[in-house]
Amino acid sequence: MSKKNHQELQDKFGENLRKIRDQKGLSLRAVAANCDLDDSNISKIENGKLNIQLSTIIELGKGLGIDPRDLLNF
Repeated sequence: MSKKNHQELQDKFGENLRKIRDQKGLSLRAVAANCDLDDSNISKIENGKLNIQLSTIIELGKGLGIDPRDLLNF
């Protein structure tokens, strides 16, 4: 996969994360507290600045109260 395609996927994932978080009315801090991540890292993920591991996607799903697969549905 090219670097450009990789960045596009990161951007789309981040946009989807933000959309779901906004739909649930949750702040960055609330999600961070729910999934034991730093709110600045969640912001970086939403902005496509941080590449994450599968375990982080699972934790984000828990923090948002959704199936982690929903984060990949973009």
